[in-house]
Amino acid sequence: MMMSSLPLPGHASRPRVEGDREREILEAALAVLSEVGYDRLTMDAVAKRAKASKATLYRRWEAKVSLVIDALLLQKPAPATPDTGSFRDDLIAAYCGPEGMIQPQALAIFSSVLTAIQRDPEFAAEFRTKVIGPKVAVSHEIYERAKARGEIRADIEVDLFAPALAGICLHRAFMLGEIPDQELVSRIIDQLIVPAATNHRS
Repeated sequence: MMMSSLPLPGHASRPRVEGDREREILEAALAVLSEVGYDRLTMDAVAKRAKASKATLYRRWEAKVSLVIDALLLQKPAPATPDTGSFRDDLIAAYCGPEGMIQPQALAIFSSVLTAIQRDPEFAAEFRTKVIGPKVAVSHEIYERAKARGEIRADIEVDLFAPALAGICLHRAFMLGEIPDQELVSRIIDQLIVPAATNHRS
């Protein structure tokens, strides 16, 4: 006997949230995130901001972890690795471009998830893999290309050097209250990163 391919009553497939509607919800999530931080963000608050039902959100995202990660990726997609032919100029392009650290919203969003990175292991793992991971990969590629061109020391431990520029910028922003701009990033690169990367050990 032929079995019907029609869905059973009460088991109809739910429509996906995609396209412009998905973007509206993710933008609403970013707005709520910047206002209250990750810890206080709720699916209800995002649904209200997006003028959507909570059920609509759950059709696409199982919990706020996945919703916030997708929102962060919308705001700062995976960057392309610059290839200017110069170690210094690649760093400038990576850190001062549209996806770089000098964008005001980048620091605001980072501060809104800072406590969650410490307190929520699930969010921290997703954030490090999907948001930070691609940026780390860009830094690694910049260093490896510079090594291959002979611009920097061959013995450099890239895992130690690659996060240094971001770490200095974040320290100055959160500890000293100095928001990084292109001038500051250039000074850090010229006075710290490039000399350290090119100073051959005796």
